[in-house]
Amino acid sequence: MKIAQIAPLAESVPPRLYGGTERIVSFLTEELVRAGHDVTLFASADSITGAELVSCAPTALRLGATVRDPIPYLMLMLDRVRRSADEFDILHFHIDALHFPLFRPLAGRTLTTLHGRQDLPGCKPLYLGFSDMPLVSVSDAQRKPITTANFAATVHHGIPADLLRPTYDPRGGYLAFIGRISPEKGPEHAVAIARAVGIPLKIAAKVDRADETYFHDRVTPLLGTDVEFIGEINDRQKSDFLGEARALLFPIDWPEPFGLVMIEAMACGTPVLAFRHGAVPEVLDHGVTGFIVETLDQAIAALPRVIALDRRGVRRRFEERFTAARMAKDYVSLYRARLERSKRTTEERSGDGLPLHREYVFNGSSTHAA
Repeated sequence: MKIAQIAPLAESVPPRLYGGTERIVSFLTEELVRAGHDVTLFASADSITGAELVSCAPTALRLGATVRDPIPYLMLMLDRVRRSADEFDILHFHIDALHFPLFRPLAGRTLTTLHGRQDLPGCKPLYLGFSDMPLVSVSDAQRKPITTANFAATVHHGIPADLLRPTYDPRGGYLAFIGRISPEKGPEHAVAIARAVGIPLKIAAKVDRADETYFHDRVTPLLGTDVEFIGEINDRQKSDFLGEARALLFPIDWPEPFGLVMIEAMACGTPVLAFRHGAVPEVLDHGVTGFIVETLDQAIAALPRVIALDRRGVRRRFEERFTAARMAKDYVSLYRARLERSKRTTEERSGDGLPLHREYVFNGSSTHAA
């Protein structure tokens, strides 16, 4: 198949540090190339890929000192994709809905994976107005605010099986928090949990410009000899950071669309303590890869059981459910289903009784038609 992957331009593919969407685009692209597909990646010029790279910005926009408005670069990228669209069987977008008006005539050959939260004002009318654009959710929980949208599938994220090495005898003696510093990610909860059980906490996180005030006013005062902030880390550093941790704390307070860090911890054999929000119950197997709680008191009480979980069992469940190879296989099945449906469009419109919509569900542990 000839496949176009259209990535965001905020970060390179893969990102140098933080960047969940770009990381997933990279993993998917490389697995598709490895499987023998002809893949073109539309991304920033500092991206690294085995696919054909079409440069759409000189560097990742977040790192560009002179970039103030990303829209011009995104519009130029969409124009390049549109002019070459006939070369591809499938156009797979990862840039929210910016491309909808331009690519609506090609809806049958497009897929749009939604990577962010969908409970914001405007989402419902947007997907209602573009009901012919097929969407992919990264969890069933992500769909709840927009249940009438045109979802073609749920495909859980995956990461390469050999990206992060497992550690079965951790010696770090600390709890880990990793991701982005913001109120909804729960860093204050993480500090409270760690201090309540008397285990040091290490925070590896990105601080966005919008969250700098929160970081300085609410998080910085909590730092001390038992709570260390080490900043952003890359994939090479994650194996040690997560692998040597006794557990990952994921005390979120928002509708998490997926939670990539949970499966990164699982790949390292590290169990997860998470609050029951968003996709957490879909990703974690309660009592196997971690514990799911609803309150701070429950988290404090559950942590010793989390630490005691079998780390080999955690890694084994990761390999069963959340590898990049599984993710790519699910997407290829979906691509083929979309192409088959596109070929049937003329017959369907003639009233031959074939279904107008068939949804395929890929949930990380099973594959079936719905």
